Amino acid sequence: MNTQQIILKVHPNDNVLVALANLLKDEKVVFEGKEYTMEETVKAKHKFATVDLAPGDSIIMYGVLVGKAQQPIKKGGLISTTNVKHAANDFNVGERHTQWVKPDISAFKGKTFNGYHRADGSVGTANYWVVIPMVFCENRNLDVLQQALVTDLGYGRNRSYQVQSQQLIELYKTGKSVEEILQADLQADYGKYASQRLFPNVDGIKFLTHDGGCGGTRQDAQALCGLLAGYVTHPNVAGATVLSLGCQNAQVSMLEEEIKKRSPQFSKPLYILEQQKIGKESALLSEAIKQTFAGLILANQQGRQPAPLSKLCIGLECGGSDGFSGISANPAIGYTSDLLVAMGGSVILSEFPELCGVEQNLSDRCVDVATAERFSHLMRTYNDRAKAVGSGFDMNPSPGNIRDGLITDAIKSAGAAKKGGTSPVTAVLDYPEKVTQPGLNLLCTPGNDVESTTAEVASGATVVLFTTGLGTPTGNPIAPVVKIATNTPLYERMQDIIDINTGTIIEGKETIEQAGGRILDYVIGVASGEIEVAAVRHVQDDFIPWKRGVSL
Repeated sequence: MNTQQIILKVHPNDNVLVALANLLKDEKVVFEGKEYTMEETVKAKHKFATVDLAPGDSIIMYGVLVGKAQQPIKKGGLISTTNVKHAANDFNVGERHTQWVKPDISAFKGKTFNGYHRADGSVGTANYWVVIPMVFCENRNLDVLQQALVTDLGYGRNRSYQVQSQQLIELYKTGKSVEEILQADLQADYGKYASQRLFPNVDGIKFLTHDGGCGGTRQDAQALCGLLAGYVTHPNVAGATVLSLGCQNAQVSMLEEEIKKRSPQFSKPLYILEQQKIGKESALLSEAIKQTFAGLILANQQGRQPAPLSKLCIGLECGGSDGFSGISANPAIGYTSDLLVAMGGSVILSEFPELCGVEQNLSDRCVDVATAERFSHLMRTYNDRAKAVGSGFDMNPSPGNIRDGLITDAIKSAGAAKKGGTSPVTAVLDYPEKVTQPGLNLLCTPGNDVESTTAEVASGATVVLFTTGLGTPTGNPIAPVVKIATNTPLYERMQDIIDINTGTIIEGKETIEQAGGRILDYVIGVASGEIEVAAVRHVQDDFIPWKRGVSL
């Protein structure tokens, strides 16, 4: 193989090269006319030094500082956690650099998606009814409602795992040994609807159970109400049933206040039931079933209609990242982001711990000084809070990240930021604020996949693009989460949970721009209800509110 095809230099100023395939110890490779001898085996996705490095020398990747050498590293030597420590440049509110080269959008001229038009002018990509508890005390009642409503209305997925249990019972009854049972070939039917939908225009009823609402700080309660309000007012939601105990910190009045912030003319069906006022649990549940059913009748009256692509709001997320994330899937959806922004749409880049080291670039891209100052304040405050509990952004990479080449937070961050493309930053939002500006929005969230995805959707994302190099099933109750593999082996190994492959970029079969355009075409199909993504098919309804300062 031509070594130019198995080695990559991400930025002209980098002093490390990325191995696109395994490089063996003593193997000689040539890149841009220079020869390198591997001092040790460098696995695919990992990096090696292009020059001799002494302790204290800077490690540069993506054109930014991503670490400092802790030991001498020879030219051709592996960059690892034993010889490199996290380091990142400081940042300040400097000059504005908001000029950008807009991508060619001619291929998408006149294209629309079929969505659900709401009274506030937003357009949803789905049509759900949500049932929300104000406090964890009501979770059990939501479970009862789910059992009562979901299957009979045609929203229960028949995963047929019960059939497997029945097969095992029969094997046991016929006297099969433990070894024979373990080797049995069990049959299952995955992802079918249990029955015909009673309400064909309603995509489902979603139950947003959580462990908050009381026992925490008042700030936690306020943030939770803001998050829940984001789901109630979301374009993908037709209406909501809310169950309150009555005495919790997260009061109904707080939720109503947060709804009004996001939608001053809110007009969706909203049914609120308080258990301590109603009394008997049976009366509460009967009323909740009746009102939810009535709401579904109203929701079913809405249908899909064409809408311009400018009405899309896309969340940008990554999880289970690897050493290819920043050079395939992330820049590909970064180009998708630029395409949508150029057409007047909105995108959300979150996961603030994974922007460590690229703050200066993002700050400079903010449309005005006030926006840049807010970004700086949120980044510094978040990092300080993390340090106060014995952590920090430098502790963000997971064992899986490190194993697959993301050995410092700055390396991970520089690649993660590629999801945001190159457009100006039009707004900086604190959790759980709502997107109100078209263009690239920065949203303060943890790097935790589910907490961040949960927050992006609350802020208005109607579709989420989620890149992964290791594989993760993350989804969301009301917004389709499109899973994008950074490498072909992952895509082939986990096709049941992965929707799109960008390993084609690593293999030289496709450019970043071609992949980004392909992804936007896929998004249009998803937004129109023509493509069902894996996370929806598997009912991967992950929902975790963020308690500030706890998560990275």
